[in-house]
Amino acid sequence: MIEFVQNYPNMFVLTAGLVGLVAGSFLNVVIYRLPVMMENEWRRECESFLESEETAEATASFNLMVPRSRCPNCNHPIAAYENIPVLSYVILGGKCSACKNQISVRYPVVEFACGLISVAVALHFGFSAAGVSALILSWALVVLALIDFDTQLLPDSITLPLLWAGIVVNYNGTFVTLEESILGAIFGYLSLWIVFWGFKLATGKDGMGYGDFKLLAVLGAWLGWHILPLVILLSSVVGAAIGISMMVFASHDKTKPIPFGPYLAISGWIAMLWGDEIMQRYMIGSGAL
Repeated sequence: MIEFVQNYPNMFVLTAGLVGLVAGSFLNVVIYRLPVMMENEWRRECESFLESEETAEATASFNLMVPRSRCPNCNHPIAAYENIPVLSYVILGGKCSACKNQISVRYPVVEFACGLISVAVALHFGFSAAGVSALILSWALVVLALIDFDTQLLPDSITLPLLWAGIVVNYNGTFVTLEESILGAIFGYLSLWIVFWGFKLATGKDGMGYGDFKLLAVLGAWLGWHILPLVILLSSVVGAAIGISMMVFASHDKTKPIPFGPYLAISGWIAMLWGDEIMQRYMIGSGAL
């Protein structure tokens, strides 16, 4: 199978796209359930600390696998044929087959986006260790971006394993050298940590969450320390563009904070694919080369 994919590169692109669609369907589950699981865990810890006699029996079996996905309106179990990425949504007309309640369009959008992202990664890296690794990082960034957008949380259960994974992936220089990876993790965390405390000392307010430090450390571990300035610059540009668009077109409440994680995730993905080319073009344009 590996030899076949190597001989026919387009098959890897097609396979990556199809797997990306399926991964997107699972990522929708993670995006919705993981914050609930975290809340349930915090509640159990609080009850344990307070020595409460109450037990969270209703949430004990809630995880990424169980209970089975259901319609939030009528509790209709989602059958396998109703869970085909994108296609099921189109066939069902975007409505539950039982109660005809509208299904959020974000589900097929995430699935389709994951398919496109996977195709882009496959085209850029080809069938290689870098290509497979980049797919995993891309899917993780989608989860982190949307969870942070919804809840302003970047779960340690994703960021910390992803940080170590970046160092392991680069043990043999998949993206950068091991030294660059380790320095990237260190500088990525410290750069935003310094900004956080500088802002806090100056204003007395928190400018960002600790999860943002960890996410930039993740990107540094995967892509190396040299890419961090570009990621920070791109995240500022992306953040400004999306933030202004949300306020103009979506009537976003100006008093409600906008999470920084999605901008870091988008910028990190762009830098992973085209970071070196962007920096090279900048150096040429500025006359440094």
